[in-house]
Formats: sequence, C-alpha cells, structure tokens
Amino acid sequence: MGRKGKMIEQEINSTYLNEAMIIKIYQPETFSPLYKYHVCMMQDGNDYFQMGRVATFSDRLHGDKEIENTVFVGIHYQDRFDRRKKYHPSGEQQAAYMQFLVHEVVPMLDRLLPTYHMGQSRALMGDSLAGTLALMTALKYPNTFGKVIMQSPYVDKTVLEAVSNASNIATIDIYHTIGADETAVQTLDNPEVDFLTPNRQLNKLLVEKGAIYHYKELPEGVHTWKYWQKDLPNALKQMFQ
Repeated sequence: MGRKGKMIEQEINSTYLNEAMIIKIYQPETFSPLYKYHVCMMQDGNDYFQMGRVATFSDRLHGDKEIENTVFVGIHYQDRFDRRKKYHPSGEQQAAYMQFLVHEVVPMLDRLLPTYHMGQSRALMGDSLAGTLALMTALKYPNTFGKVIMQSPYVDKTVLEAVSNASNIATIDIYHTIGADETAVQTLDNPEVDFLTPNRQLNKLLVEKGAIYHYKELPEGVHTWKYWQKDLPNALKQMFQ
C-alpha cells in the first residue's frame, strides 16, 4: 500500500559543512499552500523514515486528526563516523552542523513551505546521538527551535553543563524517553555505556530548570528502533496535537 502523502527531495550545497546535503520532505496528503504547517526536522532522517515509520504514522495521525498539520523533514549522515562528527557534543563538525540547520535548512523550508516562521512551530527530533544534537541545538537557538523530541539521547558532562547553564529552557517544549534497560549500550567509542543513569540526571536537571517537559522511562526498553518506533506516535501526538 502506497503512502498517502508526498515525498520530495531538495539538495543544499552547504557552505558550513562544505558538502551537498539531501533534505527529504514528507508532506501530508492534504498539504496545501492555503494552510500553515509545523515542521519536524529529524536527524538520522533515513532511519526515521524506514525503521521509525514516520511517514506511516504521519498518514495515520493526520487522517485521524490526532496531530495538527505537520511536515516531516529528514536529514541523514554518510556513515557512523560522519554521524559522530556532526552529532556528538565534542564532534568536530557539531557547531557547523548546527549553523547548517539554522542558517541553511530553516530558511529553505520557510521558502518552500507555508510555515509559521516561529520557533514553537519547529521541532528537532532524534534518537541517541541525534537526540543529543536536537537538545544542544535548541538550547543554543531557542528562538529557532521551540520543541525537542529526544529518544534515548547520549548524555555526558558537556550536555549536563549546557543544560545547567541555559537560561532559556522554559521556552522549549521537550519530550524525553529512555529505556529502563539501557545500561550497557555499544557506541563507536565504547562497547558498554550506561545511558540510563545520565539520562536520569538530565531528567532531574530539566525538572529543576523548569522545562516544559514530558519524560518517560520505557519498561524493559533497550537501545533499539523496536522501542523508539513503538513510542513515536505518543511523541508526535504530545508535541503536535
């Protein structure tokens, strides 16, 4: 069965990243320039479209009127090493990647789509390191991105310090999940990383900072798309209803 919406692709020759970046844009079936749209920008974009089934959920949630008009935008990486460079808190291209999102992707989307041109209408969504990138970008550019969906984000001292030092968290709507069994996750740098404990520290800190905040620990959840996909409709309804 085919998708009800429409997928289009755009290419940006990024001056910040010095490479051509493909932007995949999924419009709902009822897309019209007469309406205004929220934008959900997804790092790990191909994974969200394929393993996360975002297009399928978009069709269903729009059809059942469970979310407001939303366009889903996917941006992917070259390989796991490129992903780390762009998404990791200490990645050598993280700052450039944030500028690419703010100064190249957002203006392009605002030209192509009938968006609200407001931070609260733009969400950044990501899993693991992509979720980390979503949070760190919104903290730095809260007027551009007013919503964050992070599924099992990688959290380290740099992330906790950024949250602790942020003065704008109350303006950002955050959806945050972590699996209860994410205590030995394999990463590029380490075969066994405890994600659960630092995510609980992040949860406590965000609550203390007064975030508009939705936190959930997934019972028996591990660091896989099985759990992220299952929770995705809840995240989308929470953030776009």
